[in-house]
Amino acid sequence: MYKRSYKIRELGILNPEKVLKKYVPMTETAFYILLSLDEPRHGYGIVKHVEKITKARLLLGSGTVYGTLTKMQKDGMITVFADEERRTVYERTDIGKLILATEINRLKELYENAMNYGGDIDDHQGI
Repeated sequence: MYKRSYKIRELGILNPEKVLKKYVPMTETAFYILLSLDEPRHGYGIVKHVEKITKARLLLGSGTVYGTLTKMQKDGMITVFADEERRTVYERTDIGKLILATEINRLKELYENAMNYGGDIDDHQGI
């Protein structure tokens, strides 16, 4: 936790533990929205990208997306890249990138533990 806190403190966050606690672990919706901002996108572009990369397993509503974007912008996770003809385009900030990397590392640990200790669970047993 110390290394992550130090990096966040370097980015000007006064209470790094609070930021980490608020966003890690992330909801699936927040994770995919932030992940979708690997390039600047507007809200509808985020919805379509998430639909594509999850093979339509996760379909985000516009209210959910814009509510989450507003919260993330307020918390400094994303910023407005451009306003184009009634479409606001968003991008990740350095803080957003760091939080996403922290969450990805957490998910990698979960995956590794599942593979190492969930050996008696078969794929076909899922719902």
